[in-house]
Amino acid sequence: MSILVGKNTRLIVQGITGDEGKFHTEQMFAYGTNIVGGVTPRKGGEWVLEGKIPVFDSVKLAAEATGANCSVIFVPARFAPDAVFEAADAGIPLIVCITEGVPVQDMMRVRNYLDQKRVRLVGPNCPGLLTPGESKVGIIPGNIAIPGNVGVVSRSGTLTYEVLYAMKNLGMGASTCVGIGGDPVNGTNFLDVLEMFEHDPKTEKVIMIGEIGGNEEEKAADYIRTTMTKPVAAFIAGQTAPPGKRMGHAGAIIEGSAGSAADKVKALEAAGVKVAKHPEEIPSLLK
Repeated sequence: MSILVGKNTRLIVQGITGDEGKFHTEQMFAYGTNIVGGVTPRKGGEWVLEGKIPVFDSVKLAAEATGANCSVIFVPARFAPDAVFEAADAGIPLIVCITEGVPVQDMMRVRNYLDQKRVRLVGPNCPGLLTPGESKVGIIPGNIAIPGNVGVVSRSGTLTYEVLYAMKNLGMGASTCVGIGGDPVNGTNFLDVLEMFEHDPKTEKVIMIGEIGGNEEEKAADYIRTTMTKPVAAFIAGQTAPPGKRMGHAGAIIEGSAGSAADKVKALEAAGVKVAKHPEEIPSLLK
C-alpha cells in the first residue's frame, strides 16, 4: 500500500443502488477493490452485483457489520453533505466524495464539522483515489495506470487521466493518484497530500497538477521549497484564461490579482519544481 488506499481498504459505497453508484461499484469491484457493502436508506437487506455486495440502511449499520474503513459517496449534491456527516459519525476514517455541485456554504459546514473529528475527506467534485494494482476508490479508470514510484496529486480529473496514461506509455508507474477536486472548499489539499508522499517510502517522485484560482499551489510551492526532499514536476491548467472567467471547476477563477497561472508557475519554479507547458510533457520531466 502507498497512501490512503490499498489492499487493506474495506470500502462501502453510499448511493450504491443509484445509476452512477451501481455503475462505478461494478468498475471498482472488477478492478479488485475490496467492497464490503453499500448504503441506501430503505433498501437495507437487498444485494447488488448478483448477490456479491450487501446493502444497508445506514453507514453505521454497514460499518458495524463489515468493519469498513473507507466510504465513497455517489449521491446527488443536495444529499452529499448529510452523507459525509453520516459517514463521519459512523467513524469511517476516510471519506471520498465524488459528487459535484455541492454548494460552498454546505461545504463550509462540512469542513468545520470534520475538523473536529479524526476523519479525512477527499473531495467533493473529485475523481477519487487509485493505488494501481491494489485499490480504486472513485472514477479514475483503472487501465490507464501501472504500479510504480511516482505520486500524483491533482485538482483536475481529466488532466489526471491524461498524465497517468502518458506515464504508462513511458513505462512510468504511480504509487498512488489522489484527485483532490477543484472546488473552493474541500477536504484534502495539496499540502496534505505532498506531506503524505514525502513520508511514503514507496513514493520517490511527485507530480502535481494545479489550475488557476486560489492560492493552494503557492502554499504547496512553499512547502516543497522548505521541506520536500523528493523531486516534483507540475502543470498549471488555465494559463490562457482571462481574469474573471471561471474555467471548469468552481474554484478555478482568477479574482483580481490572485490565482493567476503566471504567479503559480513562478512560485513553483522558484521552489525548484519543473513546470510543464503541456500536460503530456510532465512524465518526461521526471525521467
